[in-house]
Amino acid sequence: MVPQAVERGGSPPWNSLVDHGFTELSLAETLAGGQSFVWEQDAEGIWHGVIKQVVVSLRLDGNGMAWRAADSDGFTTQDLIDYLWIDHTYQEAVNTLPWRSDSTLAKCMNALPGLRILRQPLDETLFYFLLSPVKSIPQIKETGTKVAEIYGPSLGNGRYGFPGWSRLAEVSEEKFRDLKMGYRAKNISACARFLKSHPGWLDGLQTLSYQEARAEIMGLPGVGGKIADCVLLFGAGKLESFPIDTWIDKVLTHRYHLEDWNQKQKLAFARIHFADFAGLAQQFFFSAERLKLL
Repeated sequence: MVPQAVERGGSPPWNSLVDHGFTELSLAETLAGGQSFVWEQDAEGIWHGVIKQVVVSLRLDGNGMAWRAADSDGFTTQDLIDYLWIDHTYQEAVNTLPWRSDSTLAKCMNALPGLRILRQPLDETLFYFLLSPVKSIPQIKETGTKVAEIYGPSLGNGRYGFPGWSRLAEVSEEKFRDLKMGYRAKNISACARFLKSHPGWLDGLQTLSYQEARAEIMGLPGVGGKIADCVLLFGAGKLESFPIDTWIDKVLTHRYHLEDWNQKQKLAFARIHFADFAGLAQQFFFSAERLKLL
């Protein structure tokens, strides 16, 4: 996967990445289907987002993926590969899932080949999912973008980066409420103060087992089971995490006939049935059910 310039003249140049495995649909669902809130697609079909505090643009181009970074010296092909999970471990995860004996899962995976879990920053992921209760994806993006514009670093091209929890700790709860966070403002403010006073605590979650990390992060204000699983899956690489929202509950209830099972029992079923990559199965279900592909 060696990058090659595909466009000359102009700055920065486009580069090409082959063997990425995405379709237009699976790329759209990966970038903007509820696990990340920093991507948007323009009228020309180009995706623009932020990776490692660098503005990155990409599009599918024939058999390859064309991409460019605003800071060409600070962003590499390997950074993109890591973020998009374009390596052999993805196919190993796919092969580990029980699609051979599970027709529901197989249908979802066939409809969305290449759908992945992004490898996002843990601190930013926590912030966005603290905004998420009773909020739509566009609403979460709108609030997060406004916070970045006011308190985050300018990244160029009219984009701003996540401010970081230490910077957010300097912002009053009232200021957060002015940004239409509602009751979430209290949780954001409390989390910011805690994380600023406990440097390294959040990164330390990644060294713990899934169960240990889940118990720890649920001690933060506003972090219940679903948010904990979202943050650990999308920001800490805990691929056994299995967030259950209304879409996933619908799948488990109607597709797997778990009508009389409670949430704890459904989580146990998912952890056993889908095992180490339950979170990847969850993402296939989430997108397929939401897009009415099942």
